[in-house]
This record gives sequence, structure tokens and C-alpha cells, in this order.
Amino acid sequence: MNNFTFNEIHQQPAMWRKELQALLNAKAEISAFMHKYLTPDTDVVLTGAGTSAFIGDAIYPVMRGMWRNVRSVPTTDLITHSEYLLDKERPLLLISFARSGNSPESVGAVNLANKLCKNVAHVYITCNKNGKLAQQAAGKDNILLLLLPEETDDKSLAMTSSFSTMLLTCLMLGHIDCLENDAEKVEKTAKNAEVVIAEYEEKLKAIAERKFERGVFLGSGALKGIAEECHLKVQELTDGAVVCKFDSFLGFRHGPKAVVNDKSIVVYLMTDEENVMRYERDLIRQVDGNNTPVAQVIVISGRDPEMPEVKADLVVKMPYSKAETDFYGVVPYVLVGQLLGFYASKAHGLNPDTPSVSGNIHRVVEGVTIYE
Repeated sequence: MNNFTFNEIHQQPAMWRKELQALLNAKAEISAFMHKYLTPDTDVVLTGAGTSAFIGDAIYPVMRGMWRNVRSVPTTDLITHSEYLLDKERPLLLISFARSGNSPESVGAVNLANKLCKNVAHVYITCNKNGKLAQQAAGKDNILLLLLPEETDDKSLAMTSSFSTMLLTCLMLGHIDCLENDAEKVEKTAKNAEVVIAEYEEKLKAIAERKFERGVFLGSGALKGIAEECHLKVQELTDGAVVCKFDSFLGFRHGPKAVVNDKSIVVYLMTDEENVMRYERDLIRQVDGNNTPVAQVIVISGRDPEMPEVKADLVVKMPYSKAETDFYGVVPYVLVGQLLGFYASKAHGLNPDTPSVSGNIHRVVEGVTIYE
């Protein structure tokens, strides 16, 4: 066992600090590109496949405060329905997230955008300098290549440090003109992640070793996108032995709550914003009061969830609140799903680096034909 997954989870705070410095060093070039191609009329599309698509799902709610016309559209949708999803007449800034940059859909979506749209520019946020996207960027004035630290090109099947560092990079890109003012927020975000590892890893391991059969991850706003990534991490790292769901706190009542049984774990990714917490507490109390003995993990940044009556197996509390980390603070939440997935994989007798016994899942998706 190579322990790639273990190392890639644990290296994340260091990668975030490293990427912050890289963006600060290239600030003038990046800022000039964004000012040239990002106008009030520009349609900004965040895209990727699988985990890379979840980056856009997690951050577009907060990115709307920086860029007016931004949305998240997976490459897997762009490939089949690009004519409905891309406005040919408006300027397009396509921001592509890609660990390897070699997925057929990643390259195909870029080619389709170039073909269909009259005025298109690209930002490639990728971890592989030798990937097709990175190689394609050479000499192109309308492409900004943001190449992440080499270590983030995860060697394991599951994306961990690649996901979180690409996500953080796009958030920092939204504040590139004043990024030096955000350095302390990014540092506190990294410290939150270090606390999750130092203080809660062994407790998360103990919960993962219960061999639960179902996992549910809930989040509000940007944390719903983090819940989406967490649900996939546990599911793919256990080779489907644990089937997972994700939803918003409010949405979970509308049918999906039926999946919770006595072989489930429910992970609540709570915000620390009181106006949102009111709804989150109500749902948690309702699930807790259903007399179904589920393992419950409550994750919250910066404050007590204030529910002493709830029988939580674990409350993960980070030292810095949203007021101190701003929108960057959602990133460390993903470590809870990553660590649960890693230790659940081991509990099921799998190698977390290569958990797919059948070979149905590959590090770079195979078997996809992109048609004209």
C-alpha cells in the first residue's frame, strides 16, 4: 500500500499556503487577464467532471458576490447540451477545473465552447503540467493557465488535495486584485484544517470503523457543494459498499430523509451563521427525534451548535469562524468526508489508493467518445 491517499489528505493545508504564494507572485499577470476578459456582460461558467464539477457547485453561490453572471455547469452536461447551456452571442469565460487535464469531457467542453461561442476566453485550473489542457494553453492569449503545486496532482484514485486546492484557487481568483488582504483569512482556513486532522482524525476513524452501510451529508449554500463532494468520497473509497446521499438541510425533508436507517451515518455540515443555523438545528432535532439509532457527526466552524439535547457521536468544532475566514472557511469541511472515506475504505479491507476492486472506476475516466 503506497499511502498516497493518506498523504494527499494531510498535505492540504501546506498546499493551500503554497498556492496562495504562487497567486500573489503572479498577481499582475492574472489581474490583467481578468480585467481584459471579465466584463459586466461576461457569462462565467465553472466546469469540470465529477469531483471537479463539484468545485463549481460549492463556490458559485459565493462567487456571485464577485462576478455577476456566474454558474456551475458540468462538462458532462456541456458535452451533450452545449447549445442550450452556452449563449453564443455573449462573451464567455469558461473556468475549467481538472486534476489531470486529460479527461475527454474536459478537452471536449473547451473545444465545443471555442466552436460555438463568438467570444470566448478560458481559465484552466489544473494540477498536471503535462496534461492536455495545460499543453493546449501554451502561446494562447485568451487562456490563463493556473498550474497548481505538483503535489496536488493526486496519485490516488480519489481526488482530495486536488479538489480543495482548485476550489481555494478559484475563490482567491475572485479576489485577485486585493489578495494580499486575504492572506490572514487563508492562513486561518489552513489552521482550521490542521485542527480537524490533529484533534478529530482518530475520532472520525472510530466512527468509520463501524462499517455503516449508508452515508448522508447535508449542507446549506456553499456547504451543500462540499456535502456533494463528501458523499462521493465515501462512496468511491468504499467501492460502493457505502451508498451515500447529499442534500441541503431544508431539501432533505422532501423525500430523501427516507434513506436514514439504523445502518446510516448522518453528517451535518453546519454553518455558523445564525440566520441559517435556525433551519439546520430544526432538521437535526427532527432526525434525532425519530428514534432511529444513527451515527451523527456535526461539523461546525467557530461556535457551539447549541443543541445539548441532540445525541451526536462527534461534534467537530474549528477554531476560526466564518467572520474570520470569510468564504474560504467552507474548504476545511471537506476533510471530514475525506477522512471518513479513507478509514471506511480500510475498514472494508480495501486499499484507499485503488479501492475499485472491479476496475469500474479509473483515475482518469476511460471509454468516453466525444462526437462531432
